[in-house]
Amino acid sequence: MNAHSTPRVRMRRRTLRTLTALSAALLLAACAAPTASTSSAAPDPVSLDAIIAGPQRSNAARARDVYRHPKETLQFFGVAPSQSVLEIAPGGGWYTDILAPYLRDHGKLYEAQYDSPLASAAQEEQAGRAAFARKLAATPAVYGNVVVGTLRAGQFSGFPADGSVDRVLTFRNIHNWIKDGQIDANLRAFYAALKPGGILGVEEHRAAPGTSLQQTIDTGYVTETYVIEHARAAGFELLGKSEVNSNPRDTKNYPDGVWSLPPTYKGGDVDRAKYAAIGESDRMTLRFVKPK
Repeated sequence: MNAHSTPRVRMRRRTLRTLTALSAALLLAACAAPTASTSSAAPDPVSLDAIIAGPQRSNAARARDVYRHPKETLQFFGVAPSQSVLEIAPGGGWYTDILAPYLRDHGKLYEAQYDSPLASAAQEEQAGRAAFARKLAATPAVYGNVVVGTLRAGQFSGFPADGSVDRVLTFRNIHNWIKDGQIDANLRAFYAALKPGGILGVEEHRAAPGTSLQQTIDTGYVTETYVIEHARAAGFELLGKSEVNSNPRDTKNYPDGVWSLPPTYKGGDVDRAKYAAIGESDRMTLRFVKPK
């Protein structure tokens, strides 16, 4: 019988297996003994631990948890499964793999693909968007409720962004928008998208104080002062900082900037062991609020 199954039937079976495995993981986590939490959000009916351990995440993605601390980061941003969350420039979907199933049943996930004004970025962006679309389409049980739109020149398209979103999240994107000259327009767009009292969560490569704007563009490292000043200029108030994604081993003085480090290893095999020992970059983790 299986030998004569159609591609559609096989796809349905794969989808069912993924959903069943994820549901089982959630059930096991729900039965586990409760542990202490430092989350600023209300207790979750969906276990973030189970989502992070779920079968929708690859081994390569899990290997980065030691540097990216997804549970602690999302808790610091106060993300809850009943919220509407807008992730900016999701890349390959590292955080999408967590947010999509976490928000699937009770919340909403919007993904804004960033459309750079630089013509030189168009080919890479198109390839990335196509790969992301294939990823979502391949497992509708996990990603079927995700709504994908676009951010270009400080304007969203493809979903409502008119003061109705609970959280706007951006991970390691600020340096690109500085280079593109889009940082202020984007921050104003995030402010407009959020509800009063909504949170903007920012994770970004952290530069040493005094780093110049040109050094930021060249290396990918941004000062906290720069991010805070520009967020405030857009109307946000700083609520807090977290050191959950800090890395004191990162000296920030490499031939290829932050891209010398994992996961990029832009220098190839040159000093690769040294960069692997350092790990991923030192990162600021900031929480801003749109005042009520």
